[in-house]
Amino acid sequence: MTSLVVYDDSDSEAEADNSNSSCQEKSIRNLGQPLSSDTLATRCENNPRPRWDNLNMGLGIVEEYSSLPEPQAERNIWKSCPGPRLQRPHTELQVKPWTFTPSDFAASPSSTSSGNCELAGASVSRMRPSYEAPRVPSSSSCTFMSLEAMGHHGSLWQKRRQENMDLVEGRIKPYIPKRLRQTQTLTAGINERGGSELQRQRSDCPSSSEGFPVRECRATVVSDFIKPYLEGKYKSTEIPKRLIFQMSEHGGPVNSVQWCPVLQHSHMLLSASMDKTFKVWDAIDTGRCLNTYSSHSGAVRAVQWSSCGRQILSGGFDSELHVTDVETGTQLFSCKNEFRISAVKFNPNEPNIFLCGGFSPEIKAWDTRSCKVIKVYKASVQQTLDILFLRDGSEFLSSTDSVSRDSADRTIIAWDFHSAAKVSNQIFHERFTCPSLTLHPKESIFVAQTNGNYMALFSALRPYRINKKKRYEGHKVEGYAVACECSPDGAVLVTGSADGNVFFYNYHNSRIICTFPAHSHACVDTTFHPVLPSVLATCDWSGKIKVWQ
Repeated sequence: MTSLVVYDDSDSEAEADNSNSSCQEKSIRNLGQPLSSDTLATRCENNPRPRWDNLNMGLGIVEEYSSLPEPQAERNIWKSCPGPRLQRPHTELQVKPWTFTPSDFAASPSSTSSGNCELAGASVSRMRPSYEAPRVPSSSSCTFMSLEAMGHHGSLWQKRRQENMDLVEGRIKPYIPKRLRQTQTLTAGINERGGSELQRQRSDCPSSSEGFPVRECRATVVSDFIKPYLEGKYKSTEIPKRLIFQMSEHGGPVNSVQWCPVLQHSHMLLSASMDKTFKVWDAIDTGRCLNTYSSHSGAVRAVQWSSCGRQILSGGFDSELHVTDVETGTQLFSCKNEFRISAVKFNPNEPNIFLCGGFSPEIKAWDTRSCKVIKVYKASVQQTLDILFLRDGSEFLSSTDSVSRDSADRTIIAWDFHSAAKVSNQIFHERFTCPSLTLHPKESIFVAQTNGNYMALFSALRPYRINKKKRYEGHKVEGYAVACECSPDGAVLVTGSADGNVFFYNYHNSRIICTFPAHSHACVDTTFHPVLPSVLATCDWSGKIKVWQ
């Protein structure tokens, strides 16, 4: 059996209680009296624990407590202390009120006088050697906690001051909401290119041979007439009623007119002509030509804006392809093709790649970075009339002049862009060619202009079936490459006519809304403005361009 032995330790506990009570009484008496440095040194002669000399030598607070004795030895030392038990030094009770200036923190610890205030100041200066405190009133108290609070607020004040300086000097750009960023795209473009380049672009604008003054290039200006329409949604399309501008500077038939796809720059109108040039016009404010590009040696048959609105892709009967900078007129890309070109299109997902087709059974895909052909799409046809990318950019359509006796095999061909494989060639089964193709802006539908004097609807999804219930007829094509287009809201279809008239059709019921005589010659292209709901541009075979509202 195990026995339990009980020791009576009541005497030692009583002695310890008496010692503790006497120490506490003396501490309470001296609580309100500040301790001087001599008194503190006398009381700590027998206690090696606080190492105050290290602070004056600059060793810091970390070294002060680095050589403390082990817990058991420390307990024995404190028990053997004959006087009142010394507690850890509390700065709040031992530090006297002290006024200071910013220079006190920069002074070395050895130059300060002895005392608790100087010790606290030296400790703070060692912890924050690079801190420069702001000047404070002399009546403030210098406790350790107040110094840390002032240091925290001082650092925040310095940080905010530095941020304000960076914002003023331009090192930090303020946040701009997305809506404002879209309306300020023009200003950002001007800042990137610089004022000197803008001045050079204006000087590059050619003057007309008819003696007109040098025209100012307004490609970097937002029209005041368009600005109110940029922030709101597109309203319902209205039928134009009167003529605004008539431009007659082309010396040959105009094949195509296109508004700039960038809404801020949509006052610019692009035109391609058989006179070997293509032009950019200010068709909203002044009706004057901004720039003329004469990079082709033959008729310019097809043009297209880039998605950024700063480049123009062109192809013509001289078998040449060019990508031209709109503002400077420099040729960013040039190559010689093997056949005459009648259709060009940028890939909507890859702006550095475009397709070209013409008087050849092949359609070629070019990369403007390497100036090489990356894909060839070959079919048993003689000519490609038009090219249309579908919305995702992975497939495109081509219209050809291939018709058979009883059916129109290969009249419209669907291609896979990446594999160059034919997706379908049994889309249109009538004995008419399609000189123009266009997408509907709201629905998965594309419209084909036919030489049968009507427009047909097709599904833009496989298997690309024709809509036999709707047919838009009444205008005349008669062998001209008459283009058609949908309004931005998709409610109206517009097309020119070989007799010079313009026809407006209701998309939903295929009825004629309105028609008016626009030209004395064949009207080959019409296009709605992307922002202004009642503005329309037209061109004819005599070389005239008209803007209606």
